[in-house]
Amino acid sequence: MNGGPGHGPVMVLNTNTQRQTGREAQLGNISAAMAVSDIIRTTLGPRSMLKMLLDPMGGIVMTNDGNCILREVDVSHPTAKSMIELARAQDEEVGDGTTSVIILAGEVLAMAEPFLRRNIHPTVIVGGYNRALQEALKICESIAIDVDVKDTKIMGKLVESCIGTKFSSRWNEKMVQMALDAVLRVVVDVGGRKEVDIKRYAKVEKIPGGEIDDCTVLNGVMFNKDVTHSKMRRRIENPRILLLDCPLEYKKGESQTNVEITDEADWNVMLRMEEEYVENMCAEIIAFKPDIVITEKGVSDLAQHYLNKANITAFRRLRKTDNNRVARASGATIVSRTDEIQESDIGTGCGLFEVRKLGDEYFTFLEECKDPKACTILLRGGSKDVLNEVERNLQDAMQVVRNVVFEPKLLLGGGCTEMAVACALAKAGLKVEGVMQWPYQAVGDAMEVIPRTLAQNCGVSVVRAITKLRASHNAALAKGEKCVMGINGISGEVDDMTKTGLYEPYAVKIQTIKTSIESACMILRIDDIVSGSKHSKQ
Repeated sequence: MNGGPGHGPVMVLNTNTQRQTGREAQLGNISAAMAVSDIIRTTLGPRSMLKMLLDPMGGIVMTNDGNCILREVDVSHPTAKSMIELARAQDEEVGDGTTSVIILAGEVLAMAEPFLRRNIHPTVIVGGYNRALQEALKICESIAIDVDVKDTKIMGKLVESCIGTKFSSRWNEKMVQMALDAVLRVVVDVGGRKEVDIKRYAKVEKIPGGEIDDCTVLNGVMFNKDVTHSKMRRRIENPRILLLDCPLEYKKGESQTNVEITDEADWNVMLRMEEEYVENMCAEIIAFKPDIVITEKGVSDLAQHYLNKANITAFRRLRKTDNNRVARASGATIVSRTDEIQESDIGTGCGLFEVRKLGDEYFTFLEECKDPKACTILLRGGSKDVLNEVERNLQDAMQVVRNVVFEPKLLLGGGCTEMAVACALAKAGLKVEGVMQWPYQAVGDAMEVIPRTLAQNCGVSVVRAITKLRASHNAALAKGEKCVMGINGISGEVDDMTKTGLYEPYAVKIQTIKTSIESACMILRIDDIVSGSKHSKQ
């Protein structure tokens, strides 16, 4: 950094920049990652604790959903931020396993700390980790169980092991059934490929009040709207539904339009022209004899009058997303101009249309659809907090079903898979040559954190439970058999997972292992953190 003779050091970086380099940065990163995983650790398993978070606006969130907690926590350390991204990625990719991903990543990083202190180069550690990752994926592949998506019993067990850890576990059967119904309803085959769009076509409507037992998955859709005119019909059986994307009112000029009228009679002509325009639009609609007209834009009073006279019920300003769902459920096509309506655009797949009052708002129900490819899940419950938590749990459950629909394979839960991977890696690690052997086996040790945390959250003796579990897995490995023992999340005992029916989707487990190890490798490779952004000149 020194300049020529007699010069002081040359500063390359801005003076107010903080900089951590080498060992200091790596160890700092590891402790930050461990801090994040410690926050989440108590929320794993059926005996998990809830976290209560206050946001700056004074709102409260009560949840034990890993992703939700991390979304609300405000973190300043850059590594901790990247850990939070992990949970988000996991949530978007497979929708479950957010807690496990953070715990695993934190543990894999913690395992690297002694190696760094012994001056083993991070690249060597990362190399060992990557080899272990490949091996772990092969092990998971070999112990996966194939499953039939139509088998509701095993699917029920699967969803139960996902949401049994959540707040709504008291209504497990109800929730499981709802998740299964909703997802299997929105599955569509697109050119031989299954498409399951829960986000767009399985809408959750939360209405405070009522019992949680009143929650249902509708055989169709509902939206929060009342009819535009009080005299319109509020109950129609087998309605013909027409969906529009255009306003049923006189078109105003795009830019400012000035019209100069000299003769008084012209004024009436103009009004008449406007009325005729609307009348014409309504006539085009009435020609197809629909019972319900729904538009995303406005409906003028005049149009309401004409539609009401023709005994047609109209709805206006419906959200685009809701309109898409109605289209999928009733088999209608959304039309963007009234003069383009065809008979094939009319939806006839709906069995019953009714406007009902729930709480103090009116809701429109389109039910008893013949083959709805969209649905609405109606949630009722005591308070907003309860509803939000139930919704989060239901989303997780639906994601689980979706993953299995995509890849119908299961792995055993309760830390059984992790322990199997841990034992197999410990054995395979003996064949790895050189220094890489340690990080390779460390991944195996890190895997044990999942069953360990499960036992910890139950309050049993962790050492005893884990030793017993490891012994049974090693014994099975020596015989070349598959071991089905795991930690029973409720009692904390070592138990047969096939009997308790704890299964997890293959896709979730694989994604968890991949994400956590890859991100740990990424964080280990960092050897320089420069913080201190440029200040804008005043």
